[in-house]
Amino acid sequence: MAFEAPEREAMEIDVVIVGAGPAGLSAAIRLKQLAAEKGEDLAVVVVEKGSEVGAHILSGAVLDPSGLDRLFPDWREMDGAPTDTPVVSEDFKLMGAGGSISLPVAAMPPMVKNHGCYIVSMGNVCRWLAEQAEGMGVEIYPGMAASQLLYREDGSVRGVVVGEMGVGKDGEPKDGYEPGMELVGKYVLIAEGVRGSLSKQLIAKYGLDANSDPQKYGIGLKELWEIAPEKSRPGHVQHSFGWPLTDDVGGGSFLYHYSDNTIALGFVVHLNYKNPYLYPYGEFQKFKTHPEIAALLEGGKRLAYGSRAITEGGFQAIPKLTFPGGALIGCSAGFVNVPRIKGNHNAMLTGMMAAEAAFDAIAEGREGDELDAYVEAFNASAVREELQRARNVKPLWTRFGTLLGGIALSGLDLWTNTVLSGFSVFGTLRHDKTDAAATEPAARHRPIDYPRADGVITFDRLTNVSFSATNHEEDQPAHLKLNDPSIPIGVNLPTYAEPAQRYCPAGVYEVLTDDGGANPKFQINAQNCVHCKTCDIKDPSQNIVWTTPEGGGGPNYPNM
Repeated sequence: MAFEAPEREAMEIDVVIVGAGPAGLSAAIRLKQLAAEKGEDLAVVVVEKGSEVGAHILSGAVLDPSGLDRLFPDWREMDGAPTDTPVVSEDFKLMGAGGSISLPVAAMPPMVKNHGCYIVSMGNVCRWLAEQAEGMGVEIYPGMAASQLLYREDGSVRGVVVGEMGVGKDGEPKDGYEPGMELVGKYVLIAEGVRGSLSKQLIAKYGLDANSDPQKYGIGLKELWEIAPEKSRPGHVQHSFGWPLTDDVGGGSFLYHYSDNTIALGFVVHLNYKNPYLYPYGEFQKFKTHPEIAALLEGGKRLAYGSRAITEGGFQAIPKLTFPGGALIGCSAGFVNVPRIKGNHNAMLTGMMAAEAAFDAIAEGREGDELDAYVEAFNASAVREELQRARNVKPLWTRFGTLLGGIALSGLDLWTNTVLSGFSVFGTLRHDKTDAAATEPAARHRPIDYPRADGVITFDRLTNVSFSATNHEEDQPAHLKLNDPSIPIGVNLPTYAEPAQRYCPAGVYEVLTDDGGANPKFQINAQNCVHCKTCDIKDPSQNIVWTTPEGGGGPNYPNM
Protein backbone atom coordinates (compact mmCIF):
# COMPACT_ATOMS: atom_id res chain seq x y z
CA MET A 1 0.00 0.00 0.00
CA ALA A 2 1.40 3.41 -0.95
CA PHE A 3 2.17 5.74 1.93
CA GLU A 4 0.57 9.14 2.39
CA ALA A 5 2.98 11.93 1.42
CA PRO A 6 3.73 14.56 4.06
CA GLU A 7 2.54 18.12 3.65
CA ARG A 8 4.43 19.84 0.84
CA GLU A 9 5.78 23.33 0.58
CA ALA A 10 3.88 25.55 -1.82
CA MET A 11 5.29 28.12 -4.23
CA GLU A 12 2.89 30.72 -5.59
CA ILE A 13 3.49 31.83 -9.17
CA ASP A 14 1.55 33.83 -11.71
CA VAL A 15 1.63 31.20 -14.48
CA VAL A 16 2.72 27.57 -14.20
CA ILE A 17 3.59 25.83 -17.48
CA VAL A 18 3.92 22.04 -17.66
CA GLY A 19 6.30 21.00 -20.42
CA ALA A 20 9.35 22.66 -21.98
CA GLY A 21 8.49 21.89 -25.59
CA PRO A 22 7.85 24.45 -28.31
CA ALA A 23 4.38 25.32 -26.97
CA GLY A 24 5.36 25.72 -23.33
CA LEU A 25 8.53 27.69 -24.02
CA SER A 26 6.79 29.97 -26.51
CA ALA A 27 4.08 30.67 -23.94
CA ALA A 28 6.67 31.48 -21.28
CA ILE A 29 8.61 33.80 -23.58
CA ARG A 30 5.46 35.60 -24.72
CA LEU A 31 4.38 36.17 -21.12
CA LYS A 32 7.72 37.75 -20.33
CA GLN A 33 7.64 39.85 -23.50
CA LEU A 34 4.25 41.25 -22.52
CA ALA A 35 5.40 41.90 -18.97
CA ALA A 36 8.45 43.79 -20.25
CA GLU A 37 6.28 45.86 -22.60
CA LYS A 38 4.02 46.87 -19.70
CA GLY A 39 6.85 47.31 -17.21
CA GLU A 40 5.35 44.67 -14.92
CA ASP A 41 6.82 41.80 -12.95
CA LEU A 42 5.35 38.41 -13.77
CA ALA A 43 6.50 35.14 -12.26
CA VAL A 44 6.56 32.32 -14.83
CA VAL A 45 7.77 28.78 -14.12
CA VAL A 46 8.19 25.94 -16.63
CA VAL A 47 8.56 22.39 -15.35
CA GLU A 48 9.99 19.64 -17.55
CA LYS A 49 10.08 15.90 -16.77
CA GLY A 50 13.15 15.29 -18.98
CA SER A 51 16.62 15.45 -17.46
CA GLU A 52 17.21 18.61 -19.49
CA VAL A 53 15.25 20.73 -21.92
CA GLY A 54 15.13 18.79 -25.19
CA ALA A 55 15.81 15.39 -23.63
CA HIS A 56 12.29 14.17 -24.46
CA ILE A 57 11.77 16.15 -27.67
CA LEU A 58 11.52 14.00 -30.78
CA SER A 59 10.20 15.34 -34.06
CA GLY A 60 11.06 14.95 -37.75
CA ALA A 61 11.47 17.85 -38.26
CA VAL A 62 10.87 20.32 -41.02
CA LEU A 63 9.94 23.54 -39.24
CA ASP A 64 7.51 26.07 -40.66
CA PRO A 65 9.08 29.30 -39.29
CA SER A 66 5.76 31.12 -38.80
CA GLY A 67 5.84 30.41 -35.07
CA LEU A 68 9.37 31.72 -34.69
CA ASP A 69 8.52 34.72 -36.87
CA ARG A 70 5.70 35.63 -34.49
CA LEU A 71 7.75 35.04 -31.35
CA PHE A 72 11.00 36.67 -32.46
CA PRO A 73 10.61 38.63 -35.73
CA ASP A 74 14.40 39.02 -35.87
CA TRP A 75 15.27 35.42 -34.97
CA ARG A 76 17.37 34.97 -38.12
CA GLU A 77 19.82 37.56 -36.79
CA MET A 78 19.88 36.18 -33.24
CA ASP A 79 22.90 34.26 -31.96
CA GLY A 80 22.73 30.49 -31.99
CA ALA A 81 19.36 29.97 -33.65
CA PRO A 82 19.59 26.27 -34.69
CA THR A 83 18.05 26.70 -38.13
CA ASP A 84 21.00 26.60 -40.50
CA THR A 85 19.53 24.15 -43.04
CA PRO A 86 16.82 25.70 -45.21
CA VAL A 87 14.88 23.35 -47.48
CA VAL A 88 16.30 23.63 -51.00
CA SER A 89 14.74 20.58 -52.71
CA GLU A 90 12.07 18.00 -52.05
CA ASP A 91 10.75 14.72 -53.38
CA PHE A 92 7.55 12.77 -52.76
CA LYS A 93 7.69 9.08 -53.61
CA LEU A 94 5.47 6.07 -53.98
CA MET A 95 7.62 3.14 -52.86
CA GLY A 96 7.49 -0.38 -54.23
CA ALA A 97 9.51 -3.35 -53.01
CA GLY A 98 12.24 -2.83 -55.62
CA GLY A 99 11.99 0.81 -56.62
CA SER A 100 10.00 4.01 -56.43
CA ILE A 101 8.06 6.53 -58.48
CA SER A 102 8.57 10.24 -57.83
CA LEU A 103 5.33 12.17 -57.91
CA PRO A 104 5.38 15.65 -59.47
CA VAL A 105 5.94 18.17 -56.68
CA ALA A 106 4.73 20.99 -58.94
CA ALA A 107 1.28 19.38 -59.08
CA MET A 108 0.89 19.20 -55.31
CA PRO A 109 -1.20 21.64 -53.28
CA PRO A 110 0.95 24.50 -51.96
CA MET A 111 0.06 23.58 -48.39
CA VAL A 112 2.15 20.40 -48.48
CA LYS A 113 5.26 21.94 -50.04
CA ASN A 114 8.27 22.74 -47.89
CA HIS A 115 9.68 25.85 -49.55
CA GLY A 116 10.60 28.43 -46.92
CA CYS A 117 10.92 25.84 -44.14
CA TYR A 118 13.98 24.60 -42.26
CA ILE A 119 15.31 21.14 -41.43
CA VAL A 120 15.94 21.22 -37.69
CA SER A 121 16.45 19.25 -34.53
CA MET A 122 13.47 20.32 -32.43
CA GLY A 123 15.38 19.24 -29.34
CA ASN A 124 18.01 21.85 -30.17
CA VAL A 125 15.36 24.43 -31.09
CA CYS A 126 13.84 23.93 -27.64
CA ARG A 127 17.23 24.21 -25.98
CA TRP A 128 17.71 27.54 -27.75
CA LEU A 129 14.24 28.73 -26.81
CA ALA A 130 14.98 27.81 -23.19
CA GLU A 131 18.09 29.99 -23.28
CA GLN A 132 16.01 32.92 -24.52
CA ALA A 133 13.35 32.29 -21.89
CA GLU A 134 15.82 32.11 -19.02
CA GLY A 135 17.45 35.30 -20.25
CA MET A 136 14.07 36.98 -19.79
CA GLY A 137 13.66 35.67 -16.26
CA VAL A 138 11.61 32.51 -16.82
CA GLU A 139 12.43 29.83 -14.25
CA ILE A 140 12.82 26.43 -15.91
CA TYR A 141 13.04 23.30 -13.76
CA PRO A 142 14.13 20.21 -15.72
CA GLY A 143 13.97 16.78 -14.12
CA MET A 144 10.76 17.81 -12.36
CA ALA A 145 7.82 15.67 -13.37
CA ALA A 146 4.37 17.15 -12.77
CA SER A 147 2.69 14.11 -11.28
CA GLN A 148 -0.54 15.46 -9.80
CA LEU A 149 -3.07 18.22 -10.37
CA LEU A 150 -4.19 20.51 -7.57
CA TYR A 151 -7.69 22.00 -7.39
CA ARG A 152 -9.37 24.93 -5.69
CA GLU A 153 -12.52 24.41 -3.66
CA ASP A 154 -14.60 25.59 -6.63
CA GLY A 155 -13.13 22.80 -8.79
CA SER A 156 -10.75 24.95 -10.82
CA VAL A 157 -7.13 23.94 -11.33
CA ARG A 158 -4.80 25.77 -8.97
CA GLY A 159 -1.47 24.08 -9.69
CA VAL A 160 0.55 20.90 -9.89
CA VAL A 161 2.73 18.74 -7.67
CA VAL A 162 6.28 18.43 -8.99
CA GLY A 163 9.51 16.81 -7.97
CA GLU A 164 8.36 13.96 -5.77
CA MET A 165 11.31 11.55 -5.69
CA GLY A 166 12.57 8.61 -3.70
CA VAL A 167 9.53 6.30 -3.53
CA GLY A 168 10.51 2.63 -3.81
CA LYS A 169 8.86 -0.13 -5.83
CA ASP A 170 6.95 -1.13 -2.71
CA GLY A 171 5.35 2.31 -2.55
CA GLU A 172 7.27 3.26 0.58
CA PRO A 173 9.73 6.17 0.91
CA LYS A 174 13.42 5.39 0.59
CA ASP A 175 16.28 7.19 2.29
CA GLY A 176 16.49 10.68 0.85
CA TYR A 177 12.80 10.80 -0.06
CA GLU A 178 11.69 14.20 -1.39
CA PRO A 179 7.95 14.96 -1.15
CA GLY A 180 8.11 17.49 -3.95
CA MET A 181 6.52 20.90 -4.08
CA GLU A 182 3.17 22.42 -4.91
CA LEU A 183 3.47 24.96 -7.70
CA VAL A 184 0.38 27.12 -7.44
CA GLY A 185 -0.52 29.52 -10.21
CA LYS A 186 -3.20 31.96 -11.17
CA TYR A 187 -3.31 29.92 -14.38
CA VAL A 188 -1.80 26.59 -15.42
CA LEU A 189 -0.91 25.95 -19.05
CA ILE A 190 -0.58 22.30 -20.02
CA ALA A 191 2.05 21.70 -22.72
CA GLU A 192 2.89 18.05 -22.09
CA GLY A 193 2.76 16.99 -25.74
CA VAL A 194 0.87 14.02 -27.15
CA ARG A 195 -1.35 12.03 -24.75
CA GLY A 196 0.02 13.70 -21.63
CA SER A 197 -1.03 12.14 -18.33
CA LEU A 198 -2.38 15.40 -16.88
CA SER A 199 -4.02 16.37 -20.18
CA LYS A 200 -5.82 13.04 -20.22
CA GLN A 201 -7.14 13.63 -16.70
CA LEU A 202 -8.29 17.16 -17.50
CA ILE A 203 -10.05 16.13 -20.71
CA ALA A 204 -11.93 13.44 -18.78
CA LYS A 205 -12.72 15.55 -15.70
CA TYR A 206 -14.10 18.54 -17.58
CA GLY A 207 -15.50 16.67 -20.60
CA LEU A 208 -13.33 18.71 -22.93
CA ASP A 209 -13.81 16.20 -25.76
CA ALA A 210 -17.61 16.09 -25.49
CA ASN A 211 -18.09 17.92 -28.79
CA SER A 212 -15.09 16.58 -30.73
CA ASP A 213 -14.32 13.38 -32.59
CA PRO A 214 -12.03 10.75 -31.04
CA GLN A 215 -8.42 11.82 -31.24
CA LYS A 216 -6.36 9.83 -33.73
CA TYR A 217 -2.67 9.01 -33.46
CA GLY A 218 0.35 7.68 -35.27
CA ILE A 219 3.59 6.27 -33.96
CA GLY A 220 6.71 7.95 -35.28
CA LEU A 221 10.04 6.09 -35.21
CA LYS A 222 13.24 7.93 -36.00
CA GLU A 223 16.95 7.26 -36.39
CA LEU A 224 19.69 9.82 -36.80
CA TRP A 225 22.46 8.67 -39.17
CA GLU A 226 25.83 9.98 -40.27
CA ILE A 227 26.22 9.13 -43.97
CA ALA A 228 29.09 9.28 -46.46
CA PRO A 229 29.77 12.92 -47.47
CA GLU A 230 29.27 12.19 -51.15
CA LYS A 231 25.71 11.02 -50.42
CA SER A 232 24.77 14.11 -48.41
CA ARG A 233 22.28 16.56 -49.94
CA PRO A 234 21.98 19.41 -47.40
CA GLY A 235 18.49 20.85 -47.38
CA HIS A 236 16.82 17.94 -49.22
CA VAL A 237 13.47 16.65 -47.98
CA GLN A 238 11.95 13.32 -49.04
CA HIS A 239 8.59 11.88 -48.03
CA SER A 240 7.19 8.56 -49.17
CA PHE A 241 4.21 6.27 -48.84
CA GLY A 242 3.62 2.69 -49.93
CA TRP A 243 5.97 -0.25 -49.33
CA PRO A 244 6.32 -1.95 -46.93
CA LEU A 245 2.90 -0.84 -45.67
CA THR A 246 -0.19 -2.30 -47.30
CA ASP A 247 -2.99 -0.13 -48.60
CA ASP A 248 -5.10 -0.58 -45.46
CA VAL A 249 -2.34 0.68 -43.13
CA GLY A 250 -1.69 4.40 -43.08
CA GLY A 251 1.76 5.87 -42.81
CA GLY A 252 4.99 6.55 -44.64
CA SER A 253 8.55 7.72 -44.30
CA PHE A 254 10.51 10.94 -43.95
CA LEU A 255 14.13 11.57 -44.86
CA TYR A 256 15.76 14.93 -44.11
CA HIS A 257 19.35 15.90 -44.95
CA TYR A 258 21.09 18.20 -42.49
CA SER A 259 24.14 20.28 -43.39
CA ASP A 260 26.70 18.13 -41.52
CA ASN A 261 26.47 14.78 -43.36
CA THR A 262 23.71 13.61 -41.03
CA ILE A 263 20.17 12.62 -41.92
CA ALA A 264 16.95 12.17 -39.98
CA LEU A 265 15.33 8.95 -41.19
CA GLY A 266 11.91 8.13 -39.85
CA PHE A 267 8.78 6.12 -40.34
CA VAL A 268 5.20 6.78 -39.25
CA VAL A 269 2.50 4.15 -38.82
CA HIS A 270 -1.06 5.34 -38.19
CA LEU A 271 -2.35 3.62 -35.07
CA ASN A 272 -5.79 2.85 -36.47
CA TYR A 273 -4.42 -0.30 -38.11
CA LYS A 274 -6.60 -3.39 -37.76
CA ASN A 275 -4.15 -6.31 -37.72
CA PRO A 276 -2.85 -6.91 -34.18
CA TYR A 277 0.12 -8.78 -35.65
CA LEU A 278 1.43 -5.61 -37.28
CA TYR A 279 4.78 -4.52 -35.79
CA PRO A 280 5.46 -0.80 -36.43
CA TYR A 281 9.11 -1.06 -35.44
CA GLY A 282 9.51 -4.03 -37.78
CA GLU A 283 7.93 -2.05 -40.62
CA PHE A 284 10.49 0.72 -40.08
CA GLN A 285 13.42 -1.69 -40.11
CA LYS A 286 12.04 -3.44 -43.19
CA PHE A 287 11.70 -0.07 -44.94
CA LYS A 288 15.46 0.47 -44.50
CA THR A 289 16.12 -2.63 -46.63
CA HIS A 290 14.60 -0.91 -49.67
CA PRO A 291 17.36 -0.68 -52.30
CA GLU A 292 17.34 3.14 -52.35
CA ILE A 293 17.42 3.51 -48.57
CA ALA A 294 19.96 0.71 -48.03
CA ALA A 295 22.28 2.32 -50.59
CA LEU A 296 22.04 5.65 -48.78
CA LEU A 297 22.84 4.07 -45.41
CA GLU A 298 25.63 1.80 -46.65
CA GLY A 299 28.90 2.82 -45.01
CA GLY A 300 27.02 5.11 -42.63
CA LYS A 301 26.67 5.12 -38.87
CA ARG A 302 23.53 5.17 -36.74
CA LEU A 303 23.82 7.88 -34.09
CA ALA A 304 20.52 7.88 -32.21
CA TYR A 305 17.07 6.29 -32.07
CA GLY A 306 13.74 7.28 -30.59
CA SER A 307 9.99 7.09 -30.90
CA ARG A 308 6.99 9.26 -30.13
CA ALA A 309 3.26 9.23 -30.73
CA ILE A 310 1.81 11.90 -33.02
CA THR A 311 -1.64 13.48 -32.88
CA GLU A 312 -3.41 12.95 -36.20
CA GLY A 313 -7.06 13.74 -35.53
CA GLY A 314 -6.73 17.30 -36.76
CA PHE A 315 -9.57 19.80 -36.83
CA GLN A 316 -12.39 17.38 -35.91
CA ALA A 317 -10.57 16.03 -32.85
CA ILE A 318 -9.55 19.30 -31.18
CA PRO A 319 -11.05 19.30 -27.67
CA LYS A 320 -12.26 22.35 -25.82
CA LEU A 321 -9.04 24.27 -25.21
CA THR A 322 -9.77 25.75 -21.80
CA PHE A 323 -10.75 24.49 -18.38
CA PRO A 324 -11.28 26.42 -15.14
CA GLY A 325 -7.82 27.66 -14.20
CA GLY A 326 -5.91 26.97 -17.39
CA ALA A 327 -5.63 25.72 -20.94
CA LEU A 328 -4.29 23.02 -23.23
CA ILE A 329 -1.66 24.22 -25.69
CA GLY A 330 0.37 22.55 -28.44
CA CYS A 331 0.09 18.81 -28.91
CA SER A 332 -1.74 18.46 -25.60
CA ALA A 333 -4.70 19.63 -27.69
CA GLY A 334 -3.49 18.23 -31.04
CA PHE A 335 -2.62 20.80 -33.69
CA VAL A 336 -0.62 18.63 -36.11
CA ASN A 337 -1.43 19.13 -39.78
CA VAL A 338 -1.20 15.52 -41.02
CA PRO A 339 -0.68 16.12 -44.77
CA ARG A 340 2.01 18.71 -44.00
CA ILE A 341 3.61 16.44 -41.37
CA LYS A 342 4.03 19.57 -39.27
CA GLY A 343 2.74 20.84 -35.95
CA ASN A 344 5.59 22.61 -34.17
CA HIS A 345 4.67 26.00 -35.62
CA ASN A 346 1.07 25.55 -34.47
CA ALA A 347 2.28 24.50 -31.02
CA MET A 348 4.26 27.72 -30.74
CA LEU A 349 1.42 29.88 -32.03
CA THR A 350 -1.18 28.40 -29.66
CA GLY A 351 1.24 28.74 -26.77
CA MET A 352 1.50 32.46 -27.53
CA MET A 353 -2.28 32.83 -27.84
CA ALA A 354 -2.81 31.26 -24.42
CA ALA A 355 -0.05 33.40 -22.94
CA GLU A 356 -1.66 36.59 -24.19
CA ALA A 357 -5.03 35.55 -22.77
CA ALA A 358 -3.47 34.66 -19.40
CA PHE A 359 -1.50 37.92 -19.24
CA ASP A 360 -4.58 40.04 -19.89
CA ALA A 361 -6.61 38.07 -17.34
CA ILE A 362 -3.98 38.56 -14.64
CA ALA A 363 -3.76 42.26 -15.49
CA GLU A 364 -7.52 42.45 -14.86
CA GLY A 365 -7.06 40.82 -11.45
CA ARG A 366 -8.53 37.48 -12.47
CA GLU A 367 -7.40 33.96 -11.69
CA GLY A 368 -8.76 30.44 -11.85
CA ASP A 369 -11.40 31.12 -14.48
CA GLU A 370 -11.54 30.07 -18.14
CA LEU A 371 -9.38 31.89 -20.65
CA ASP A 372 -12.08 32.53 -23.21
CA ALA A 373 -9.85 35.01 -25.04
CA TYR A 374 -7.55 32.10 -25.97
CA VAL A 375 -10.44 30.27 -27.64
CA GLU A 376 -11.47 33.45 -29.45
CA ALA A 377 -7.92 33.99 -30.66
CA PHE A 378 -7.65 30.41 -31.87
CA ASN A 379 -10.96 30.60 -33.71
CA ALA A 380 -9.73 33.69 -35.60
CA SER A 381 -6.25 32.28 -36.25
CA ALA A 382 -4.30 30.88 -39.17
CA VAL A 383 -3.86 27.71 -37.09
CA ARG A 384 -7.57 26.96 -37.13
CA GLU A 385 -7.85 27.85 -40.80
CA GLU A 386 -4.94 25.57 -41.73
CA LEU A 387 -6.37 22.61 -39.83
CA GLN A 388 -9.88 23.24 -41.09
CA ARG A 389 -8.72 23.16 -44.70
CA ALA A 390 -6.79 19.90 -44.17
CA ARG A 391 -9.54 18.25 -42.13
CA ASN A 392 -10.53 15.51 -44.59
CA VAL A 393 -7.12 14.10 -45.48
CA LYS A 394 -6.83 11.65 -42.59
CA PRO A 395 -10.45 10.40 -42.90
CA LEU A 396 -10.01 9.93 -46.67
CA TRP A 397 -6.89 7.85 -46.10
CA THR A 398 -8.79 5.76 -43.55
CA ARG A 399 -11.73 5.15 -45.88
CA PHE A 400 -9.94 4.69 -49.21
CA GLY A 401 -6.44 3.52 -48.24
CA THR A 402 -3.20 5.41 -48.29
CA LEU A 403 -2.03 4.32 -51.72
CA LEU A 404 -3.42 5.91 -54.84
CA GLY A 405 -7.10 6.08 -53.80
CA GLY A 406 -6.68 8.02 -50.58
CA ILE A 407 -3.75 10.07 -51.86
CA ALA A 408 -5.57 11.10 -55.03
CA LEU A 409 -8.80 12.04 -53.27
CA SER A 410 -7.04 13.91 -50.48
CA GLY A 411 -4.91 15.75 -53.02
CA LEU A 412 -8.05 16.80 -54.87
CA ASP A 413 -9.66 17.89 -51.61
CA LEU A 414 -6.61 19.95 -50.62
CA TRP A 415 -6.56 21.66 -54.01
CA THR A 416 -10.22 22.62 -53.89
CA ASN A 417 -10.15 23.45 -50.19
CA THR A 418 -6.94 25.47 -50.08
CA VAL A 419 -6.46 26.94 -53.54
CA LEU A 420 -9.50 26.98 -55.78
CA SER A 421 -12.59 27.65 -53.74
CA GLY A 422 -12.06 27.05 -50.05
CA PHE A 423 -14.84 24.46 -50.31
CA SER A 424 -14.65 20.70 -49.83
CA VAL A 425 -16.94 18.43 -51.81
CA PHE A 426 -16.72 16.01 -48.88
CA GLY A 427 -17.97 18.47 -46.28
CA THR A 428 -16.41 17.39 -42.99
CA LEU A 429 -15.68 13.67 -42.68
CA ARG A 430 -15.70 12.25 -39.17
CA HIS A 431 -13.42 9.98 -37.16
CA ASP A 432 -15.73 7.23 -35.98
CA LYS A 433 -13.69 5.28 -33.44
CA THR A 434 -10.55 5.34 -31.33
CA ASP A 435 -7.36 3.68 -32.52
CA ALA A 436 -7.74 1.11 -29.74
CA ALA A 437 -11.22 0.20 -31.00
CA ALA A 438 -9.89 -0.17 -34.55
CA THR A 439 -7.86 -3.23 -33.50
CA GLU A 440 -9.51 -6.44 -34.71
CA PRO A 441 -9.28 -9.94 -33.21
CA ALA A 442 -6.23 -11.91 -34.25
CA ALA A 443 -8.43 -14.67 -35.71
CA ARG A 444 -9.29 -12.35 -38.61
CA HIS A 445 -5.64 -11.86 -39.56
CA ARG A 446 -2.45 -13.72 -40.25
CA PRO A 447 0.87 -13.19 -38.47
CA ILE A 448 3.39 -11.08 -40.41
CA ASP A 449 6.92 -12.35 -40.97
CA TYR A 450 9.58 -9.70 -40.40
CA PRO A 451 13.24 -10.21 -41.39
CA ARG A 452 15.89 -10.57 -38.70
CA ALA A 453 18.02 -7.54 -37.94
CA ASP A 454 21.41 -7.61 -39.64
CA GLY A 455 23.12 -5.30 -37.12
CA VAL A 456 24.39 -3.07 -39.93
CA ILE A 457 21.38 -1.33 -41.43
CA THR A 458 18.61 -2.92 -39.37
CA PHE A 459 18.66 -3.41 -35.61
CA ASP A 460 16.70 -5.21 -32.93
CA ARG A 461 14.62 -3.09 -30.57
CA LEU A 462 16.71 -3.42 -27.44
CA THR A 463 19.92 -2.52 -29.26
CA ASN A 464 18.24 0.54 -30.71
CA VAL A 465 16.80 1.57 -27.33
CA SER A 466 20.37 1.84 -26.07
CA PHE A 467 20.84 4.59 -28.68
CA SER A 468 18.07 6.61 -27.03
CA ALA A 469 20.06 6.85 -23.77
CA THR A 470 16.93 5.80 -21.90
CA ASN A 471 17.26 5.33 -18.17
CA HIS A 472 14.94 5.18 -15.19
CA GLU A 473 15.61 4.80 -11.49
CA GLU A 474 14.86 1.09 -11.13
CA ASP A 475 13.64 1.16 -7.54
CA GLN A 476 10.44 3.13 -8.12
CA PRO A 477 6.81 2.16 -8.70
CA ALA A 478 6.21 1.16 -12.31
CA HIS A 479 4.87 4.16 -14.22
CA LEU A 480 3.07 1.84 -16.64
CA LYS A 481 0.01 0.71 -14.73
CA LEU A 482 -2.63 -1.93 -15.45
CA ASN A 483 -6.22 -1.22 -14.48
CA ASP A 484 -6.74 -4.98 -14.31
CA PRO A 485 -3.61 -7.19 -14.20
CA SER A 486 -5.59 -10.19 -15.49
CA ILE A 487 -6.50 -8.63 -18.86
CA PRO A 488 -3.20 -9.05 -20.78
CA ILE A 489 -3.24 -12.85 -20.44
CA GLY A 490 -6.95 -13.39 -19.90
CA VAL A 491 -8.29 -11.16 -22.70
CA ASN A 492 -5.64 -9.58 -24.91
CA LEU A 493 -3.58 -12.73 -25.49
CA PRO A 494 -6.39 -15.06 -26.66
CA THR A 495 -8.32 -12.37 -28.51
CA TYR A 496 -5.64 -10.08 -29.95
CA ALA A 497 -2.40 -12.14 -29.60
CA GLU A 498 -1.41 -9.47 -27.03
CA PRO A 499 -0.34 -6.70 -29.43
CA ALA A 500 1.59 -4.83 -26.71
CA GLN A 501 4.45 -7.18 -27.59
CA ARG A 502 4.56 -5.52 -31.02
CA TYR A 503 3.22 -1.98 -30.92
CA CYS A 504 5.71 -0.88 -28.26
CA PRO A 505 8.85 0.46 -29.99
CA ALA A 506 11.06 -0.24 -26.98
CA GLY A 507 10.33 -3.84 -26.00
CA VAL A 508 8.64 -2.85 -22.76
CA TYR A 509 5.98 -5.57 -22.89
CA GLU A 510 6.65 -9.31 -23.10
CA VAL A 511 4.63 -12.50 -22.79
CA LEU A 512 6.84 -15.07 -21.10
CA THR A 513 6.14 -18.79 -20.99
CA ASP A 514 7.80 -21.83 -19.45
CA ASP A 515 9.97 -24.20 -21.49
CA GLY A 516 6.90 -25.96 -22.86
CA GLY A 517 5.29 -22.75 -24.04
CA ALA A 518 2.66 -22.89 -21.30
CA ASN A 519 1.78 -20.70 -18.30
CA PRO A 520 2.06 -17.33 -20.04
CA LYS A 521 3.01 -14.34 -17.91
CA PHE A 522 2.80 -10.66 -18.86
CA GLN A 523 5.99 -8.77 -18.04
CA ILE A 524 6.50 -4.99 -18.07
CA ASN A 525 10.08 -3.79 -18.54
CA ALA A 526 9.40 -0.18 -17.54
CA GLN A 527 13.11 0.63 -17.61
CA ASN A 528 13.02 0.50 -21.43
CA CYS A 529 10.16 3.01 -21.85
CA VAL A 530 10.91 5.89 -24.24
CA HIS A 531 7.72 7.73 -23.23
CA CYS A 532 6.07 7.41 -26.64
CA LYS A 533 2.60 6.75 -25.06
CA THR A 534 1.64 4.21 -27.75
CA CYS A 535 0.56 1.66 -25.14
CA ASP A 536 -1.85 4.12 -23.54
CA ILE A 537 -3.34 4.76 -26.99
CA LYS A 538 -3.39 1.38 -28.77
CA ASP A 539 -4.12 -1.21 -26.07
CA PRO A 540 -7.41 -2.70 -27.35
CA SER A 541 -8.73 -3.14 -23.81
CA GLN A 542 -7.59 0.34 -22.74
CA ASN A 543 -6.07 -1.33 -19.71
CA ILE A 544 -2.61 0.31 -19.75
CA VAL A 545 -2.28 3.74 -18.17
CA TRP A 546 0.89 5.76 -18.76
CA THR A 547 1.86 7.92 -15.78
CA THR A 548 4.92 10.04 -15.13
CA PRO A 549 7.92 8.26 -13.68
CA GLU A 550 10.36 9.98 -11.37
CA GLY A 551 11.62 13.22 -12.90
CA GLY A 552 14.63 12.90 -15.16
CA GLY A 553 13.73 9.37 -16.23
CA GLY A 554 13.22 8.31 -19.82
CA PRO A 555 15.18 9.02 -22.98
CA ASN A 556 17.95 11.58 -23.31
CA TYR A 557 17.74 12.45 -26.96
CA PRO A 558 20.71 14.21 -28.57
CA ASN A 559 19.97 16.38 -31.62
CA MET A 560 16.58 14.73 -32.19
